[in-house]
Amino acid sequence: MRLQSQISRGVAAAAVSVVLAGGAVACGPQDGSAESGGATGAAGQPRKGGTLTVLNSDPQNDFDPARLYTSGGGNVPSLVFRTLTTRNRENGAAGTKVVPDLATDTGRPNADATEWTYTLKDGLKYEDGTPITSADIKYGIERSFAAELSGGAPYLRDWLVGGDRYQGPYKDKKGLDSIVTPDARTIVFKLRKPEGEFPFVATQTQFAPVPKAKDTGAKYEEHPVSSGPYKVVRNENDGERLVLERNPHWSEATDAERKAYPDTIDVRSGLDPAVINQRLSTSTGPDAAAVTTDTNLGPAELAQITGNKELASRVGTGHFGYTNYLAFNPKVKPFDNPKVRQAISYAINRTSVVNAAGGSALAEAATTFLPEQAAFGHTPYDHFPAGKAGDPAKAKALLKEAGFADGLTVTLTHSTAQNRQTSPEVATAVQQALAAAGITVKLEGLENNAFNERRWDAKNTPGFFISRWGADWPSGGPFLAPIFDGRQIVTNGSNYNHAQLNDPAVNKEIDEINKLTDLAAAAARWGALDRKIGEQALDVPLFHPVYKRLVGKDVKNVVISDWTGVLDISQVSVK
Repeated sequence: MRLQSQISRGVAAAAVSVVLAGGAVACGPQDGSAESGGATGAAGQPRKGGTLTVLNSDPQNDFDPARLYTSGGGNVPSLVFRTLTTRNRENGAAGTKVVPDLATDTGRPNADATEWTYTLKDGLKYEDGTPITSADIKYGIERSFAAELSGGAPYLRDWLVGGDRYQGPYKDKKGLDSIVTPDARTIVFKLRKPEGEFPFVATQTQFAPVPKAKDTGAKYEEHPVSSGPYKVVRNENDGERLVLERNPHWSEATDAERKAYPDTIDVRSGLDPAVINQRLSTSTGPDAAAVTTDTNLGPAELAQITGNKELASRVGTGHFGYTNYLAFNPKVKPFDNPKVRQAISYAINRTSVVNAAGGSALAEAATTFLPEQAAFGHTPYDHFPAGKAGDPAKAKALLKEAGFADGLTVTLTHSTAQNRQTSPEVATAVQQALAAAGITVKLEGLENNAFNERRWDAKNTPGFFISRWGADWPSGGPFLAPIFDGRQIVTNGSNYNHAQLNDPAVNKEIDEINKLTDLAAAAARWGALDRKIGEQALDVPLFHPVYKRLVGKDVKNVVISDWTGVLDISQVSVK
C-alpha cells in the first residue's frame, strides 16, 4: 500500500497555475502506444551515454531493499536492486506481466502452490564482482523481518511458514527454515497456504540479494551493494539527492528488462511540484534530459497546454490500479441499512466528482471496485445505475423505503489535504449531489495523518468517508482481499476492511482463487467476486486516477506500464 501512497502524492501534486514554456497547448492523450499514452520525447533512436536528471517532490529515503515497499520511489530502486522476478518493461497492458529477473523463470510451484522453487541465472555479480548466490537472497529476505528495518511489504510474514514469529537475523541467527537453499543457485520457499501469485511478490525489493558480510544494518541504505545496472555513489540527507553510476559488473546478458542507457542518474528531491513542471516544460540545460516519477500535471497546468504540439508530445499518460471510493461502515447507523447505502449509490453525481478530482483528463468515472484493466479481472457492472449526473428520484424512493421519507442527515469524513482524492473539493461534490436526494451531508475534515488514523481504526472507523486503494501488483487479489477478507480485519492496528465484512463465502472464494497459478483464470474469478461483493453496496466507486507527466525535450524511449502508471527509468535514453 505504501507504493500507492507515493504514487497518489504524485497525482495529488498541487494544481498550481504556471505559465508553461512554449505557449498554450492542448493535451489530450499523446500516445506513444495505444495502451499507455507514453510521451515520445525527442526524435531519434535511444543511445547509451549522458546524464538523466530526476526531479521529484519526495526523497528516495530508506534506500534499503528491506525497507522499501515494492518498487517504491517511481522505479528508481529497481536500477540498483534486482529481484527474483520483475515487471515486464513494456507500455500499457503488456507491462502488467511478471517476468524472470535474477531467476531463470517466474517460479515452479508444487501441486498446491504451497512451495515455490527458483533457479538463479549463471553469471550474476554484485558491483564488486563477487557472485550473487541463493544464500544472499535468503539473507536479504530474512533481514526484512528485523524491527529496525521495517517498512517493506508485509506479505512474507503471513505467507512463509514461521514468518509470523521470525524477528530477523540480528536476533535469530538460525534463520527461516521455510527458505531453503540446497545449492548456490537454488532457493525454495515453503508457504503456510496456497499462493498462486507468489511470482508477483517475488518482484518486491525484499527479494533483492544482500551479501551478509556487507550488511551494516540500518546504515546499509547509505551504500547498498548493487545487483542492478547502477550503483549508489552519493546519498545525501536520506535520499534527498541520490546519484547513481554504472555498475561495471552488471551484464546485459543476464538482464533482458533494464536498458540502462544513461551513464549517470542524478535524482534530486524535495522540489515544489510547480517548480518541477516549470523546469521540465522549459527544458533548458540539464533539465532537457530530465523526468519526474512523482509529480503530476494539475488541471490548471493542463488547461494551459492547448496548442503546442512539441510540448504535448512530451506529456506521458499513465494508468495505475487505483480506485477512489466512498466507504461505508455498516456498524454505524444509518449505514447498517442497505437501502440507505443504495440510495447514496444512486444519488452520486460522478460528473461533478470527476470535475472536482481535476477533470476527465485526470480522473475516469468508476462503477466497479476493481480498476478497468484486464490484469485485475475487471468485469463491468453498475448495480445502481444513476447515469453521469446521479438519480436523486431513485435515491429518494429508496430512502422512503428505508424509513427516511423526510430525508436524513449524515456526516462525511475526509482529508483536508489538497490531494484531489480525498480532498475537500471531492467531499463538496458528494455533499451537493446527496443534497438533491434529500440527504444533508455534514463535512468532517481532518488533517491527513489524523484522517488516515481514523479511517484505518476498526474501533473508531467513521460511518461514511472518502477512501482510496491501490494494489501492490496488477491482480484482483491485493485489491479485494485486504478490503473484504474477514480474516484480515485488524482490531489493534491498521484495518483496511472498512465494512468489517466477514462473509464465509467471500473468504472461501478468496482462498480458492489463491490456489490458482493460471493467472487468467484467477483474474476472471476476481472479477466475478468483485461483482458479487458490489451487490451489497459496501462502497461507492467514484473514479480511477490518470497520471499526466512531462518529460524533458531530450528524453527518448518513454515506457509507461499499467503496473505502475509512471515512467520506467530503466528504459529512458537521453542521447
